[in-house]
Amino acid sequence: MNPITIIVNGLPGNMAQTVARQAAVDSRFRILPYSLTGPEIQQESLELEGNEYKLIKPQEREKLVSAIDQTGSAPICIDYTHPTAVNTNAQFYCQNNLPFVMGTTGGNRDQLVQTVETSSVAAVIAPNMAKQIVGLQAMMQYAAENFPALFKGYRLTIEESHQAGKADTSGTAKAMVSYFNKMGIDFTPDQIEKIRDPEIQQNKLRVPAAFLNGHGWHTYTLVSPDETVLFKFVHNVNGRQVYVTGTLDAVSFLARRLKQGARGQVYSMIDVLRADS
Repeated sequence: MNPITIIVNGLPGNMAQTVARQAAVDSRFRILPYSLTGPEIQQESLELEGNEYKLIKPQEREKLVSAIDQTGSAPICIDYTHPTAVNTNAQFYCQNNLPFVMGTTGGNRDQLVQTVETSSVAAVIAPNMAKQIVGLQAMMQYAAENFPALFKGYRLTIEESHQAGKADTSGTAKAMVSYFNKMGIDFTPDQIEKIRDPEIQQNKLRVPAAFLNGHGWHTYTLVSPDETVLFKFVHNVNGRQVYVTGTLDAVSFLARRLKQGARGQVYSMIDVLRADS
């Protein structure tokens, strides 16, 4: 089987680097040596494990189109850029017939979906690429749809901790808020406690020092009105490997759907999970 041609956008960001390293040694993929980067990045290229990637600024996106045309391959783009670039990057992908996997959180998500659905491009869009966490979210969604008002009157607190470089509030935590809302809890995303201070992470939360620059810890605490009952849901991820595995599985899933003629279709990680089961 011919390898799937991909481009990893967001270098030299940590998540993009981790994906690029893994994809470069995965026989399922052929990675092109280009990456969309941020306007603040000064370097013109990046070397990873002996592979050099040309970094392309937002105002120079057309250079990426020209480079792709020269390769003769139609790649799937993996996006781990910045929340402020989500919508403009999606527009660029759709305008240039580039299917994509959007792992970047933030941006206007309704607009993001609409951009794909009104184009000839298909995409996997997910606030979390870790399949096990997505499975947990699916269980929460089931509870929300089948047991409305299950936690009516309960007090909810949500605490999420990520590396200092993560600019926005966790997309996973935001998604969980919607499930708790349906189960009777009055809570808004701006009430989520966002922790980015390494000192607090290490001394209070006990995040291992080795993972201060790459982790995703979430705690959801529910307390009954009379404070006699407590529920706590926790999922702590150290490192980025679980997200990389899910991202590359999403690319393989999307490649199969494209062969089947998918156009203007938005898929989620739930779709990826169902295809794997």
